[in-house]
Amino acid sequence: MKRILLAAVISTFAFGSAMAATCESQAVSKEGKPLAGAAKTSFMKKCKADACAGKAVSKEGKPLSGAAKASVMKKCEMDA
Repeated sequence: MKRILLAAVISTFAFGSAMAATCESQAVSKEGKPLAGAAKTSFMKKCKADACAGKAVSKEGKPLSGAAKASVMKKCEMDA
């Protein structure tokens, strides 16, 4: 059981870093030019938050809330 949990955690981190590359590639304007400055920062923050929202679940599969959710989201966004 511990091996399965460890594999799930490792794959989650791999998925998070893959999402960061996806967010970076999606950061383009309507004209197709790469975003820069505050627009890019805002887009990247929202993209990472959206990517991490699905990971904020308890061991029972229920969505987290409050401080637990904030902690998971902060760690996920830092890793991504």
